[in-house]
Amino acid sequence: MAENKKERPVALVTGAAQGLGAAIALRLAREGYDLAVTRLHPELLAEMAAKLEALGARTLSLALDLRSQQSIEQTIDRVADTFGRIDVLVNNAAVTLHRHAIDVTREEWQDIIDVNLTGTFFMSQQFARSLIGRKASGCIVNLASTHGVVALAERSTYGIAKAGVIHMTRMLAFEWAGHGIRVNAVAPGTVDTPTRTAYFKARPGSREAMVQRVPMGRFATLEEVAGAVAYLAGRDGGFITGQTLLLDGGLTIY
Repeated sequence: MAENKKERPVALVTGAAQGLGAAIALRLAREGYDLAVTRLHPELLAEMAAKLEALGARTLSLALDLRSQQSIEQTIDRVADTFGRIDVLVNNAAVTLHRHAIDVTREEWQDIIDVNLTGTFFMSQQFARSLIGRKASGCIVNLASTHGVVALAERSTYGIAKAGVIHMTRMLAFEWAGHGIRVNAVAPGTVDTPTRTAYFKARPGSREAMVQRVPMGRFATLEEVAGAVAYLAGRDGGFITGQTLLLDGGLTIY
């Protein structure tokens, strides 16, 4: 960890107000990063910003709409202008949909693709442009999902988008390796989050059914996923690119 705060690496984490994004931001702050955190509605970031600053991180909270190219470009520019650099981009923000494929509307399909796939691509592109323009190296970590690897009912649109993120990770890693830009992904299975707890509470028996699919007999923790992101973003992951790390307790072994 750098002693001079001006020398601290800078990470941009999208969708960081709560849940997985918040856990990732907090882990990176503990690892010595300054943080830019985003949310569609930035007023929800105030509590997170206070926690990050308590850990010694300089923090910038920004509104980001992944469906807007202007918002994407303004976000990257603002972070680079504020900190003078961006070293790591964590594409965490996403929306989900539980719907049988036969019932998915074109509007629902487009919303999932626009945020989870298109938004991730253009955030990565703008980040890479910033790095290449400064002749700097950097790292992207995309949040994918086991739904992008194995099938499950009512997750078709989300899973298709996440499968696209997994292959996008390979394609961008290949194109940008010569610029010193690494691109990897983390694909968690079900993660214990407050949102997931509420989902299971509304659907009695669903938690037990999901756990039974996992050979290790439990879900991932927020800290385990955040630790995987920190590993891929950090020095120890410096020779890894184009890979998707599955955190699934053995779910995709079958």
